[in-house]
Amino acid sequence: MSRIGNRKITIPDGVTVSVDNNVVTVKGPKGELSTTLQDKITVSVNESELSVERADDTVKGFHGTANANIVNMIKGVTEGYSKALEAVGVGYKFTLKGNTLDVAAGYSHHIELTIPEGLTLECPSNTEVTVKGINKEKVGQFAAEIRKIRKPEPYKGKGIRYKDEFIRRKEGKKASK
Repeated sequence: MSRIGNRKITIPDGVTVSVDNNVVTVKGPKGELSTTLQDKITVSVNESELSVERADDTVKGFHGTANANIVNMIKGVTEGYSKALEAVGVGYKFTLKGNTLDVAAGYSHHIELTIPEGLTLECPSNTEVTVKGINKEKVGQFAAEIRKIRKPEPYKGKGIRYKDEFIRRKEGKKASK
């Protein structure tokens, strides 16, 4: 029995949820998101409440996932999502150039990433960047692509990391006596 799949979802004010066949569309103040569900999963919308049911146990694994995806869409169109990254190291920096992010991460060349549609980037300083958007999956994926350019290493702590990420440091070589 899926506890997450069986939970009731409350629809906040200003958000409309519509279901057409297996496509769930959520519209809110920040935008519109839609997702396609499995065939045997149904969504019933009451006035301010939404529930997800499954026909049988063959789609048991998708029951909780469908519920969680709808909750994420509702949160995305009302509040939005953001991931903050920071570059630690000499010469490591971020530069916004129109629709591209230019990353200097200690390589002999700069790496340019095209910002996907639906995402916005902010650079409070040249070593920090914040990825914002309404789609949780896109925000997390693009933040992971930025981090993948130079993952933080455990000896000096240099690299690109999430703002709240803890890097476990290693001691390194010991001087011989």
